[in-house]
Formats: sequence, C-alpha cells, structure tokens
Amino acid sequence: MTKGELALTSALKVSRFCPRQMKLLHPDSGDMKVEGNSIFLAGPTPRSVEVMPWRPVAIDILQDLGFKGTVFVPERKDWSVKFNYDDQVQWELNCLELASCIAFWVPRHLNDMLGLTTNVEFGLYIRSGKVVYGRPKNAPHTRYLDCLYEKWCGGREPHEWLRSLMCHAQCGADVQGTFDIN
Repeated sequence: MTKGELALTSALKVSRFCPRQMKLLHPDSGDMKVEGNSIFLAGPTPRSVEVMPWRPVAIDILQDLGFKGTVFVPERKDWSVKFNYDDQVQWELNCLELASCIAFWVPRHLNDMLGLTTNVEFGLYIRSGKVVYGRPKNAPHTRYLDCLYEKWCGGREPHEWLRSLMCHAQCGADVQGTFDIN
C-alpha cells in the first residue's frame, strides 16, 4: 500500500467518527442520531421572550471554534406546540447521560432565569468527570456551585466568559462514535 493509499484509508476511517459539521439536537427534533463527540448545553432557560437566550451565542461560538460533533440543546425549537413535560425531562436525562461533555453556563437572573433545574442537574453530574462550568462574574447565588466545581473538578475555577467555557467544552468532549438514543 502506498503512502497516499494509506493516508486515504486512514482519512476514511476517521471520517466515520468525525462528522463534517456540527449537529444540533432539540427535544422536538425528531432525529435523535448522535454523531461524534457531544456537548450538552446545561443552564437556565429564559421563561419570557424579553430575556435574551444564551444558547444561540454558545452555538455560534462552537461553530466559530469548528466543533464538528453533536450539541444537545434542551430548548424546544417551537415552544408554541403543546408538549409532555415528562417527555422533556426524559429527553434531558437521556442526553445528559450520553453527552461526552456537559457545559454548565449559569447566567442566573433572579426574576427571569432562576436555574432551579440547573442546580439539580449540576449536583447530579458534578462528579461524572464530564462537567465544565462557568457563569458571569457577578451572577448571583452561584457560590455553592463554584465550591462544588473547585472541589470535584481538580481545583478548577469557574469560567467567567461563555467563549472560554465553550473552548473548554470542545476540548473536553471525547469522541464517542455514532449511536441512537431511541
């Protein structure tokens, strides 16, 4: 086998595990095939249209960084459609388990994005070895999360910028291959 043939064979093997572009999966996506490494975007979800969501910014950053895996986005694409809350919870739990990396961004606002579910998920997964965590410098009521992150994640301090968190998440996502959560 020539060097060129060997390189082509290696490239074909790698391409099975490294998708060409980032894939977004939402609870109402329908398609639940996970490709390559994966990141779950954990954190509070805005409860009103007046609050700017943070996940689209995180997705843009991951695209800019050239992330080529699957991103679990626990926000529905269409909130106007009635959905079963238990199905939403089960989707999130399944995806948290499957994720190569769980990126917690906690831009907590006491009136608009309290993040109570985020606190529970953080507690469930902080010792999993998959968590990266950040919050804006002045985010209220995050000291306990900070302490847990430092204790269980090798003394790391929380990221104060979403971009640095997404860089860390991309590096922390291990290649998992392709599998289906259905």
